[in-house]
Amino acid sequence: MKGKGRPEVFRLLGLARRAGAVAPGTDATRRAIRRGEARLVLMAGDASGVQLDKIRKELSNRPIPQVILGDRATLGAAIGKAPVAAVAVTDESLATRLLQELDGAVARVVEE
Repeated sequence: MKGKGRPEVFRLLGLARRAGAVAPGTDATRRAIRRGEARLVLMAGDASGVQLDKIRKELSNRPIPQVILGDRATLGAAIGKAPVAAVAVTDESLATRLLQELDGAVARVVEE
């Protein structure tokens, strides 16, 4: 899984985008969290602390998994966009599948 984990994660993220199940960018991610739509939040490792703090503030006291995944350019490319600091996945089954692929493969789960 280590060799193919990364491409599979990004393939699933692209599938989620095509299914309309992502909220790309800091503002859209925060909005999805507030509305109760976010099932998984992916954050770029090179995103600014200010952006990540805004997202983490929205996530406080909410049982939404958070994962640091790649960098802004890679995260954006996976969903066919310019570099993004964060992406919320809004489909439960896709979020679950992404978490299964991420389990120990390419990400560091953020514990709070």
